[in-house]
Amino acid sequence: MHPMLTALAAATPSPSPTGPNPTLVTPGAVGFTIMLFVALIAVLLVWDMMRRIRRGRYRAQVREELDAEQAESGDAEPRG
Repeated sequence: MHPMLTALAAATPSPSPTGPNPTLVTPGAVGFTIMLFVALIAVLLVWDMMRRIRRGRYRAQVREELDAEQAESGDAEPRG
């Protein structure tokens, strides 16, 4: 059994297999343009998301400061 497998493995198939046609499997200029567009959109989305998160954090910080000032002024005033 082993000599048959060795003979089959050593045999060169006819016709010899070739790789895929590079013009059919490479993305080319169109693929590069599309990937560049997708990458640009991803960067812009991340930038916008970070801007919105930062804005929300600043609003929460200002709201906390205003609440603290209001609580201090309410406690400092004599009640009647």
